[in-house]
Amino acid sequence: MTQSIPLYQQIKQHILVRIESGEYPLHQQIPPEQELAGQFKVSRMTAHKAIRDLVQEGYLMRRAGLGTFVTEPKAESPLADISNIADEVRSRGHEYSNSVIVLEAIRANEEVALNMGMRLNARVFHSVIVHLENKQPIQVEERFVHPALAPGYLQCDFGQQTPNAYLVEHCPLSDLEHIVEARLAPANICDWLQLSPAAPSLLVTRRTWSLHQLVSFARLWHPGDKYKLRSALKLG
Repeated sequence: MTQSIPLYQQIKQHILVRIESGEYPLHQQIPPEQELAGQFKVSRMTAHKAIRDLVQEGYLMRRAGLGTFVTEPKAESPLADISNIADEVRSRGHEYSNSVIVLEAIRANEEVALNMGMRLNARVFHSVIVHLENKQPIQVEERFVHPALAPGYLQCDFGQQTPNAYLVEHCPLSDLEHIVEARLAPANICDWLQLSPAAPSLLVTRRTWSLHQLVSFARLWHPGDKYKLRSALKLG
């Protein structure tokens, strides 16, 4: 390997190449830090930094008392933007699918009315969709939509087009609000995400506006051990 590349980066690249080639398959234990340090003739601290970076980047997972194992990188969504989850999944080279659980018109309860800026018991569209990556659930999306702003919402085939794609097409989005919380999911969400009741989850509450009119209010539940949210801000 070229000496212009820092030694810890050489170790990272060595491990990544073997993960990508399948030599280190999913869930396989990689060589311990001491062995890698000896192979590359570096300090154990250098080997530790390489492995620590790969753990932080989601390629490896440490198991106390057992070692370090190959894991599948967490799905990632941009926090400061609205993206189509189907496009996110396909951009990773994976298969996207979903399951529509609920698609109906209901009367807004107090929480929905408050978040939608409408009267209590006003008519609102309601959907619950489980999004899957390689047939594994990664998000439960519960969404409430203003009927006057998206009148065709209940007629949309969400097997072919996600709610996000439909709303972006019919209601050009102008404003966005995100609230992120670490929560224990309700029982029905745990069932849909295939989580144990004690497993961590991420809840993103999202509200979107089109030309200063509030279009939708959504709760997006994610398995905490398989998902991460990213935010980037350009300064200056």
